[in-house]
Amino acid sequence: MTDRRVAHEDRDDALAALLAPWLPGRRWFPIKGVDARVTAIGGLTLEDPEGAADVRLLLLRAEGGGTGAVLQVPVVLGVELADGDPALVGRLPDGTVVADGAGRPEFERAWLASADRAEGAAPVPADALGTPKVIAGEQSNTSVILPGAGPDGSTAMLKVFRGLTEGDNPDVDVPRALAEVGWSHVPRPLAWLGAEWPEGDGTAHGHLGVLSAFVPGAHDGFELACDFARRGESFGELAEDLGEVIGQMHRALAKALPDDVVPAEGATDGAPEVGEGSPGRHAAEPEAGLSPAAARVADALAARFAWASETVPELAGFADPVAALAERTRLLGDVPHRQRVHGDLHLGQVLRGDDTWYVLDFEGEPLLPVAQRTRPDLALRDAAGMLRSFDYAAAVGDAPAAWTEVARASFLAGYASESGDVDPATRAHLLRVLELDKALYEAVYEARNRPDWLAIPLAGVQRLIG
Repeated sequence: MTDRRVAHEDRDDALAALLAPWLPGRRWFPIKGVDARVTAIGGLTLEDPEGAADVRLLLLRAEGGGTGAVLQVPVVLGVELADGDPALVGRLPDGTVVADGAGRPEFERAWLASADRAEGAAPVPADALGTPKVIAGEQSNTSVILPGAGPDGSTAMLKVFRGLTEGDNPDVDVPRALAEVGWSHVPRPLAWLGAEWPEGDGTAHGHLGVLSAFVPGAHDGFELACDFARRGESFGELAEDLGEVIGQMHRALAKALPDDVVPAEGATDGAPEVGEGSPGRHAAEPEAGLSPAAARVADALAARFAWASETVPELAGFADPVAALAERTRLLGDVPHRQRVHGDLHLGQVLRGDDTWYVLDFEGEPLLPVAQRTRPDLALRDAAGMLRSFDYAAAVGDAPAAWTEVARASFLAGYASESGDVDPATRAHLLRVLELDKALYEAVYEARNRPDWLAIPLAGVQRLIG
């Protein structure tokens, strides 16, 4: 990756002041419910090949509520926009019009002209691009459909990363590695753009965005499952196919990134298996003859429950059965190795197109450090995340419990057929623990953001400890 050095310009401070009241209305803005302080770090100026406007990739630091983030905001300066245009952010004191760059052709042309490209890939002629279309509803980044930006004039997808942290973004590097080993169920990266910016007393570097192949006519996995649930139509066949693809993905990840495979008994480094938002702690030293890997999983479940129950009082009655499950987990003797995983797998991260499944969004939680997002984990955690997603699809589609049971069983059958040798009893136990861990996280998320949905993860907790 070629790192372009971010530099501060006088206009950046004026842009930060203009953007500060606009940012809280963006779904990807991470500071919710409190006033945020927004300052300019600097930016990159990209050249629009057609010279229609100035394009600035602005990096901002936002702080508030005890948290902070480095954010990327592409803006286009000097275009003519009507006052009601949704791209209009406002005007600088000198009258310069400032537009949200994500869906503007000036930004797309400048980005494509500046990006690093896959070996052998030809630059895209500016006059070959169609009208960009921003995908609505994304919570962490901004994706734009770009007709004409792919090979031979095909459509491609540009993802603009909003939250930036130190390190190469796994949503660029992992799909590239998977494509290199011939795994075809990930949209192939075509181009990427990186930068280096001031951070503390030093510098940080990372990806700003990635252009990937587009799957035309594909359906979002969650929306597809919800539609099946509403119609009362079995999702079993598609779920089994999805399970096979996820099992194949884990084998491809181990092949593409072999250095990230950690033997089960070789890990007492204390990296917690708790996930975003919950407090990590070092695993207790296991008793003689017991598995350190099993102790890690058991301690992680206990830590997750302690964290979740502080926020969700409805969980208090589950303390004893969760503790008992953790202790049984500590006695497991055959825990699989850890490896690179997806890290945030659910139905919304897969597409159904060309009669198969494609997996997206290997980025993980964008505001966590890259080192945490890319550390090895149990592959079964991805499978557990998908199982939880079936519960949500059933709830949205008002499907009976039998619909979910068929989808779960079919997915697990497909996954087991492709995921290697694991003792079935151990697999079932670990899936129960990891799915419970995910449901506890969901309970906190729903309590904080969508209290009307809290019943969904609470029902999952009840089922998993029953």
